[in-house]
Amino acid sequence: MSYKVDYHMHSYYSDGTMKPTDLVRMYKEKEYDIIALTDHDGVDGISEAVIAGEALKIKVIPGIEFSTGYDFDERELELHLLGYHIDIENQPLRERLKEIRKDRDVRNEKLLAYLNGLGYELTREDLLQRPGQTYVGKPNFARAIARKGYEIENLWEVLDTVKKDKISIFKAMELIKGAGGMSVLAHPMKTKKLAELRSDAFWDALERILRDLKKHGLKGLECFHPSATEEDSLRLVNLAGKYHLHITEGSDFHGE
Repeated sequence: MSYKVDYHMHSYYSDGTMKPTDLVRMYKEKEYDIIALTDHDGVDGISEAVIAGEALKIKVIPGIEFSTGYDFDERELELHLLGYHIDIENQPLRERLKEIRKDRDVRNEKLLAYLNGLGYELTREDLLQRPGQTYVGKPNFARAIARKGYEIENLWEVLDTVKKDKISIFKAMELIKGAGGMSVLAHPMKTKKLAELRSDAFWDALERILRDLKKHGLKGLECFHPSATEEDSLRLVNLAGKYHLHITEGSDFHGE
């Protein structure tokens, strides 16, 4: 039996635009069987999504997406790590998420000051899209900039100017495992500094990374994602098979 699935999406509890209940309802209307809510560095929307899934009879897997640091060939890569089937009440996980949120808040204040220094007048209130919002990511900055009518060339490069401290990928895998979950490397075709390499160099580097992460407990690879062409996906599937990794598919949905 085959299932219609999407294992990668974001709600307004991170940098998506929809509340979890509406996300679940939308996927139910599109006749999906299984979905996973994988908000960035947080699990606040999981309970709402799971309850909605039970009511609408669509399976919702508790998930998360970590932005992590990984040392590779004397430079740091930012690798995104998905965690599935996690216990959202796990205390070590929740405590670390609080620390990550504080680090993000520090980065956001620095980025606001940087943008204001460039002449783009923004306040923290401009970044919020709903009452009670606690998460602010770079997409929130981008939306605020658009609402203000500012046009910034190479916007995402500008937003990357101020970095936040990142958890190591090994610590993130440890947290996911401790919370009863499994770790999956997200959208490798989007990995900055890696995606810039020429074709053969990219695939050689990715295989070296997968070989290393597998030794530390990596369980899966996101082979089907909008950033991957059909040819890319086939090569990713072959790598997943070579290293006995689960194959996952995700849209990385943030909003209509």
